[in-house]
Amino acid sequence: MPADYLDRLAAFAAGTRFDALPASTVAAVKLVLLDTLGAIIAGGALPENARLADLAGARSRGGRCALLGHGAKADPFWAALANATAGVALEMDEGNRLGGGHPAIHVIPGALAVAEERGLDGRRLIEGIVAGYEIGSRLGGATTPRANVHSHGTWGTISTAVAVARLGDLDAAALREVINLAASMSPANTWTPALEGATIRNLYPGRSGFQGILAVDLHRAGFTALRDAPSDVYGTILAERFTPALAVEDLGERYRIEDNYFKFHACCRYNHYALDALADVRREHAFSPDDVAAVQVLTIPFGLRMAEPNPPSMLAAKFSIPHAVAASLVLGHAGLAAFEPAAVGDPRIRDLARRVLVEADAEMGPRRTDYPTARVRVLLRDGRAFDATTTIVRGDALNPVSADLVVEKFLSLAAPVIGDERAHQAVDLVNKTETAENARDLTAPFTNR
Repeated sequence: MPADYLDRLAAFAAGTRFDALPASTVAAVKLVLLDTLGAIIAGGALPENARLADLAGARSRGGRCALLGHGAKADPFWAALANATAGVALEMDEGNRLGGGHPAIHVIPGALAVAEERGLDGRRLIEGIVAGYEIGSRLGGATTPRANVHSHGTWGTISTAVAVARLGDLDAAALREVINLAASMSPANTWTPALEGATIRNLYPGRSGFQGILAVDLHRAGFTALRDAPSDVYGTILAERFTPALAVEDLGERYRIEDNYFKFHACCRYNHYALDALADVRREHAFSPDDVAAVQVLTIPFGLRMAEPNPPSMLAAKFSIPHAVAASLVLGHAGLAAFEPAAVGDPRIRDLARRVLVEADAEMGPRRTDYPTARVRVLLRDGRAFDATTTIVRGDALNPVSADLVVEKFLSLAAPVIGDERAHQAVDLVNKTETAENARDLTAPFTNR
């Protein structure tokens, strides 16, 4: 199979320069950076993630990389692992409909940690983030994963590796080698832990961040790679098919980081289709949760795997369409509190969740913009029925929200952990990322020292 697509991707990443980036791309990077930092800070407060941060600090004393939201610091490997793991725990991290799953959480923790260790400035950090995000999401978009392959962690290893290679000013030939090394280090992760609520799933991006940094070090050490590792790994093991031409389609016309989506429900993106439709119903019609006899949800085929009405834990609840719909009806929102233990055990929510029927439409798909992603019908006890449809969810680049709402989301996640004053300070610093003389300046508000 021709591998020139890798030459093009590597040359593109190696040639990423801050001065050549459109203002809209720089603005997008800063908003994505802020959103990702908020997800990390809030997720890091969970007990297991706080203990992981303690372990990271203890395992790498003398490190210079922030364990965000914690007092200790670590080396880049442990900082990337701990921060990326925290960043997915609450299901609030951004993603990309065009491919790559959630590129930012696979790019920013590793890029930020390496930039901190090397004392690189904000412009260099932006270059690394753009390069890693672009290549990772393009390879993800060229991949049709097998049914049980979870996108977290797979090509995310390449995302981190490209970002770190760009920070190191590797040329195109070296960057291609790094891509191939990282591809052969891609974790094979499944959806099962997420659906069952096993938090080992949250380590997926942490592990790929660790290995992405390692891929660059292995290149420097002289390790050799396959000539076309993505085709080997994704085309034969992790995916139904891998289409290299898609990875370079329209390359250079628009940066992928501008086509992302931000989450405004604290759960799996595949819940958002039904939740947005349900929100439309609630805006148009007045009724109480007690009035609801049943809810019918028609959505993407994968939704059938998310039909468990009695999830056993917070993480499992975030991958349950019945729980998300019922919690939204009972509580009036699908924010963090809708998936905390109190909500998971709430008898009102559990009772209503048992009356949420999930069905699939084979034509619906998460990357489509020309066909609905969910149809919701709310059936009331008095015989009335209300319907709504979602195609593109709120927060997507094709259904955008204002930057102010992303900032509000960040403050709601970060302020309870680091305090209101430091959260606002962080917003100001991230808004001026390109002026930072040292990446460690950007993380100062996120440490407890």
